[in-house]
Amino acid sequence: MNDLTVAILAAGKGTRMKSATPKLLFEAAGRPLGTWPVATALALRPARVVVVVGHGRDGLQEVLRARFPRAPLVFAGQKEQLGTGHALRCALPFVPRSARRLLVLCGDAPLVTPDPLRRLLAVGRRRPVAMLTSVVGDPAMYGRVLRDERGRVVRIVEHRDATPQLRLVREVNPAVYVFDPAWLRSAIGRLRRGNAQGEFYLTDVVELAAGTSRGVADLRVPFDDLRGVNNRAELAEAEEALLDRIRRTWLVAGVTIRAPHTVRLEADVRLARDVEIGPGAQLLGRTTVAAGASIGAGCILRDVAVGKNAVLLPYVVATESSIGPGARIGPFAHLRPKSSIGREAHVGNFVETKNTVMHPGAKANHLAYVGDGDIGRRTNVGAGTIFCNYDGFGKWRTVLGEDVFVGSDSQLVAPVTVGDGAYVASGSTIVEDVPAGALAVARARQVVKPGYAGKLRAKLAARKARQRK
Repeated sequence: MNDLTVAILAAGKGTRMKSATPKLLFEAAGRPLGTWPVATALALRPARVVVVVGHGRDGLQEVLRARFPRAPLVFAGQKEQLGTGHALRCALPFVPRSARRLLVLCGDAPLVTPDPLRRLLAVGRRRPVAMLTSVVGDPAMYGRVLRDERGRVVRIVEHRDATPQLRLVREVNPAVYVFDPAWLRSAIGRLRRGNAQGEFYLTDVVELAAGTSRGVADLRVPFDDLRGVNNRAELAEAEEALLDRIRRTWLVAGVTIRAPHTVRLEADVRLARDVEIGPGAQLLGRTTVAAGASIGAGCILRDVAVGKNAVLLPYVVATESSIGPGARIGPFAHLRPKSSIGREAHVGNFVETKNTVMHPGAKANHLAYVGDGDIGRRTNVGAGTIFCNYDGFGKWRTVLGEDVFVGSDSQLVAPVTVGDGAYVASGSTIVEDVPAGALAVARARQVVKPGYAGKLRAKLAARKARQRK
């Protein structure tokens, strides 16, 4: 829409969030709050999106540029927060003269979708102002929409300026407008600050438009998708609505989600058909799951790539890692960042990996820590094995070749390499490289003293008796 510009009002302090973090940087369904209306605006393909920034402007600009690197975004500064009318006045110098329509959105309204905006643009094409309205059971702090005897919008009264009688009006202003930019440039200079908050109200422009021969166009829509976020309770409500949309989208697309209301799927997660997700799972960030994979109950994955037909048993925690096709993980496994689990590899219960590559068919099935490692094809790491990767100063790698067997309760002190086909006996502490095909045994020789057990018990009992005295 080459004649369309969108202005997003995102300069407010958000004091009701009661936080040092700017409101629009709070996350909703895995994305900063302020990115949601920008994404909606860009879906309309405007010539330009003008974001009015103020409090926390540097952080918001950085976030938006990173998420929408090729979008036609420009930023208008509002040094003093003197109201919504003043915010839009700050945006106008950045609205191209070629623009014939100016859509205005609030930066804290993440639930707005493109469909009602397209309809509003259609109904407002020949009017100086078009606006959305909603009828609600509890108008709360929203401005009230007043109509004349013919049902035409004539005025918006903000809650703080409304009389008790006007506060009974249930039709409210969700603050979504379409303006004729040429008309707006002349009208916005007529705004005054004679109101309860001493601000320039954008809503007063509606009354000015109602006094013209063309009047105000309005489109009544359900309120649920238009509500803004003013505090953390409203943020939680908006986020749950976003998450519900996301879950429904994937269910329709062919994903099985058990107990959907318990599952968190963030906005940038991508799922293939025939994926199954168990109760209480959380898929966060840019996690991707390929066809036929199964994510068990209680799994938490952030920025993880899960391959085709992989199986994650319950309560796997994984971050910034990849899991190959047909791999089997868990239960209760922990994949820390830079873990790469190959095709049909196994990471079993209470196994932790970190910055480790497990090549196809490798296994670490029980109670092991394999950090900073490279584990070759078909190699088996026994229960209780530890890669001793940190010496108090630096991290070092352990390299196991193909078809290696590491017995239970072994310690491999990095840097160390075990060659292809080698065998490490259970209970060994390996501090030197093991050649391919060799057997490494590194443990103290067993000593047996016949009949000594009774003497030892008596000695220990006597010591305990002395302690009691």
